[in-house]
Amino acid sequence: MTLTNQALDQSAKQPKEKKFSVFLVNDEPTKRNCFKLRYDIFANEMGANLPFDLDSLNQDGLNQGGLDQDRFDAHSQHLAVFDNNTNEIVATTRLLSTADSQHTNGFYSETEFDLSNIITKPFQFTEVGRTCIHPDYRCSSALPMLWQGIARYIVENKIDYLFGCASIPFSNGDKYLRSVMHHLRARHFSSPEFRVHPHIPVRLEEMTPHADDAILPTLLKAYLRQGAVICGEPYWDAAFGVADVFVLLNCKQITDKYLNHFINRI
Repeated sequence: MTLTNQALDQSAKQPKEKKFSVFLVNDEPTKRNCFKLRYDIFANEMGANLPFDLDSLNQDGLNQGGLDQDRFDAHSQHLAVFDNNTNEIVATTRLLSTADSQHTNGFYSETEFDLSNIITKPFQFTEVGRTCIHPDYRCSSALPMLWQGIARYIVENKIDYLFGCASIPFSNGDKYLRSVMHHLRARHFSSPEFRVHPHIPVRLEEMTPHADDAILPTLLKAYLRQGAVICGEPYWDAAFGVADVFVLLNCKQITDKYLNHFINRI
């Protein structure tokens, strides 16, 4: 996903001794590169049945654009991490604020969960979604770099809460999902006033609790390390073939020391 000239101008302001840079994308060609990376990960790698932008259809109704794009993207901020050595985008996520969600008839998470207990509260919210990392960079610092960009966004926009959907794959079987949910219920569930309800619940057979030895998905683990909570039972995401849990992060949980650690390195 090679950067455009405008994006390269932004990256030129970043310290070049660093392997990665992170910034909010401002130009449409670079946004399309983010959408292309998302499509490569979600559709080609994960096999998700993605919605598509009508402009990318050919006369036979097939998606020829290879882009993961939906109605939320035009009103979202898109955060990108790129490799300073190759000038390619290697990770991306999108950020949708409370104000901008008025133009999209709500948040993406509302398509999966009833958020009445969340969004009616008098706080500034931002939804984090469509996060993905190129497979060659998943053992690198690309994910921490995304969090650097998110931390800067939190401070500059005075955000009270981040939220989003984190996926648990079914590919490892029902036993794995039960193990993860057992761990989340025991250690990371929210208080009742922040609970949400999935529109399509995942039905799990009742079983005797087993050892709390679940290996959590990387993105979910990253949320929990920042102090996030899980706000209830999972949603069955048929398009992606995963169970989604709703994750809520009080930005005050990210301490001043932690924010300074991030921002001093951006």
